[in-house]
Amino acid sequence: MGEARDLAAVLARFPKTRPALPPKLQAIYIRQYQENRAGATPAASAAQRLERWLHRQVAADVTTNLAANVGAGPPRATLEIGAGTLNQLAFEPPNDAYDIVEPFAELYRDSPLRDRIRRVFADIHQIPADRAYDRITSAAALEHICDLPRVLARATRLLKPDGCFRAAIPSEGGFLWKLGWMCTTGLEFRLRHGLDYGLMMAHEHVNDAFDIETLVRALFEEVEVRSFGLGRQLSLYRFLAARRPRADVAAAWEARFG
Repeated sequence: MGEARDLAAVLARFPKTRPALPPKLQAIYIRQYQENRAGATPAASAAQRLERWLHRQVAADVTTNLAANVGAGPPRATLEIGAGTLNQLAFEPPNDAYDIVEPFAELYRDSPLRDRIRRVFADIHQIPADRAYDRITSAAALEHICDLPRVLARATRLLKPDGCFRAAIPSEGGFLWKLGWMCTTGLEFRLRHGLDYGLMMAHEHVNDAFDIETLVRALFEEVEVRSFGLGRQLSLYRFLAARRPRADVAAAWEARFG
């Protein structure tokens, strides 16, 4: 009963509205995002090193098999949601069946990894309904999506029956995550720009880790969760591997939010 109440409360908050950025933050938004993803400042570089954990978790199913020389044959068709600057590709083996969903072309247009992408979609609903993926992945992106139930429901429709949904997220909403960015990226941002990084975070991270895990658990029968830290509150990142989507739940969410 408690889980049902939690799910109902989470769903009632969608679709969400992203808080607007003040003009001074809006003026440097794209540059700040690119610098952060590229590790172009000392704090961003340190964050990038820590984020290797989440990227490796997402790729572990294909890199483990590759190292063990298991699963030879055609590459596993992959769709990455929220590919951003394509930084997940550095952790993935070569794959000529790798598609991405990313609405901001400015983030990936000049990436040296662009040639490794088969197809780019600005919205997951642009993907033909008859296309099917062995893996649907996401690395530090689900926290940004205002219509997350709609996106996740569509993802389950595109996943093969024996496929796996693999997502890594920051532990947004937890004590250690907030303390971590306030003392590193947040402090550096204030020293460089004289502006409040908390406003940038509120604009970017519209979903916390509890919201995301609640939605994934409702959509899939099997969900494995790992944390980079000591439990949920004292962790920096969280990884979810999910199988066996619940088609009835996905259909209900598509009808409600589609």
